Amino acid sequence: MDSFWEFFWFVVWTFVLFAYLMVLFQIVIDLFRDHALSGWAKAAWIIGLIFLPFLVALIYVIARGPRMSERQLAAAQAAKSNTDAYIRDVAGSKSAAAHIADAKALLDSGAITEAEFQTLKAKALA
Repeated sequence: MDSFWEFFWFVVWTFVLFAYLMVLFQIVIDLFRDHALSGWAKAAWIIGLIFLPFLVALIYVIARGPRMSERQLAAAQAAKSNTDAYIRDVAGSKSAAAHIADAKALLDSGAITEAEFQTLKAKALA
């Protein structure tokens, strides 16, 4: 690149390319996320994106844009609730009785002493 303006336009077109690719990937993700759309309609959108990419992407964003954001929000909320449920499950959704039973099994197997069992029992009941 010999001049500042060549570099400037290279940066601008690179930005445009990456922005277009981000929109394209969001459209494809949204197509597969939409369960109300039939398989043939999804195939038609994909074929359109292959042969007339800029025009079809623009039409898709205008025609289906508001529902795109709703589906993305629903997917994010579902992922958050799944993550929260997993954390609750792993972090200690066991009851005190379950913890005491686990400690009793360790005591019976000889892995812990009576004093350690009493400590674990006190923690579970606290």
